[in-house]
Amino acid sequence: MTRLVLTAPEREAIAAAVTAAEATTDGEIVTVVAERSDAYHDVALHYAVLAVLAMTALAAIWPGIFTPFDRGWEEADLARDLLALLIAQTLAFLIVRVALAYMPLRLALTPRGTKARRVRRRAVQYFRIGTESRTAGQEGVLLFLSADEHIAEIVTDAAVHRVIAPERWGDAMAALVDAVRDGRPGDGMVAAVTAIGAVLRDHFPKTADNPNELPDRVIEL
Repeated sequence: MTRLVLTAPEREAIAAAVTAAEATTDGEIVTVVAERSDAYHDVALHYAVLAVLAMTALAAIWPGIFTPFDRGWEEADLARDLLALLIAQTLAFLIVRVALAYMPLRLALTPRGTKARRVRRRAVQYFRIGTESRTAGQEGVLLFLSADEHIAEIVTDAAVHRVIAPERWGDAMAALVDAVRDGRPGDGMVAAVTAIGAVLRDHFPKTADNPNELPDRVIEL
């Protein structure tokens, strides 16, 4: 798992990067780091159900597989065979559920697309709570890192979204994700904030009367 807790110097470096970036732009940058964006309990349940279905398929393909000591000359016992299948299904379900209680394994088996959607949903949720329309010019940008998934998201306020294409954030996202994979989330956040600031500066240069409307410190969840 990625180290979640930022050190004090990393927190200070991220806050300083936000302050420096906002010194050149009217845009406001909010940084949020979360351990993960979802518990993915449904993923574990889906694999457990799949294991149950696999036991059913095995019983259909190889009748008697769960009653291997059946004597060929004995009359088939449907009740016994169904009970054996039920026991096999129950064991398969419990084994998979217990195994996937181990979060690294659960995350490894979660499809990348599912993780990306959950991270995006969580980022939008935090944006709506803490960033959206909280600046006079609607120039807020949320940088969200979900550490365990190694996925980051950038969500922007209305004024920023109108003039800056999502592709412009590519350098910031790449710098952050690469650093997180190397176990350097603090460095990645600093690099991403610096890149975001450079983009904002081109479109929303600093004006004399623009106040600091959102906190510069990194928010850890």
